[in-house]
Amino acid sequence: MIIDREDPGHRFRAHLPIGETLPLPADGPHSWPIFPYEGELRVRSLEAPELPEPPRDGAAGAADCTQCARPDDEFLWTDEHWRLCTYDVPNGLPAVLLLQPRAHHDLLDLPPARAAELGPMLQRVEAAILALGGIGRVHVNRWGDGAAHLHFWLIARPEGQRQLLGSTLSLWMNVLPPLPDALRTETNHRIATTLATTGGTAHT
Repeated sequence: MIIDREDPGHRFRAHLPIGETLPLPADGPHSWPIFPYEGELRVRSLEAPELPEPPRDGAAGAADCTQCARPDDEFLWTDEHWRLCTYDVPNGLPAVLLLQPRAHHDLLDLPPARAAELGPMLQRVEAAILALGGIGRVHVNRWGDGAAHLHFWLIARPEGQRQLLGSTLSLWMNVLPPLPDALRTETNHRIATTLATTGGTAHT
């Protein structure tokens, strides 16, 4: 195989069947009892790569970043270095939150001081979610294909809902009927005020 040195990703794509119909693997996620959909499914044809990739929000820096431009009162909780917001699409899970540094960084350029705080911050937010009661598990995810400003998702699973286990929880998030507005507001308030007891400011 000849590798195009101007396109180092070619070696990872050369084997991909671009434009072809792919078979549905017999033991794929659709066969798991935690998969939210049933019925006849098919795999989408694989599209050709888009190079260069379109820039993510904030890729040009803080001046171009939607998250940097948001005022603190749009967040649930903030402190000097971190901000926590709720996912702005109504959903049926107990809590779907995003933790991000106040300053414009992605994971690779996160300053050492902030990197040292990251683990404890994730622990604090998870503890505040678990303090609600009735939470089976809190999943922590980092995707970031849409935004260059570092953000971690914290997604809570209702206790006892074993069908929502694991990696399919983010799919169920968009399927379940949304929480009642009053319950969602109360939940966000409790999370923010719990965090504020050990520092920072609640904005709910």
